[in-house]
Amino acid sequence: MSTALCRLEEIPDGEGRNFVVDSGKSQIFVVRQGDRIHGYVNSCPHIGTPLDWIEDQFMTLDKQLILCATHGAQFRIADGYCVSGPCEGDSLQSISVALQNGTIRLIHSTRE
Repeated sequence: MSTALCRLEEIPDGEGRNFVVDSGKSQIFVVRQGDRIHGYVNSCPHIGTPLDWIEDQFMTLDKQLILCATHGAQFRIADGYCVSGPCEGDSLQSISVALQNGTIRLIHSTRE
């Protein structure tokens, strides 16, 4: 089961976009690198604040890392691992996303 979030071209290459899911209960974001996408919960492991002060501004100036605007923590795009800042060694919570026919989809886990 999955939910369509947006078309790939709606996220500029090297940028991220925030989404509100679960009937407004959760915020997630997706970062695009070419045709690759990576999804995370929009919550810094340091104190739980959203990473973006300005809507959809998740990246360092050079577009190489995800940046938490609250305290400057920096995370690798590919796995959400914090490489510097107050939560160094922690990781963002990843979410399952997939690119299907040009559409970014949130993949829901099925519980048995």
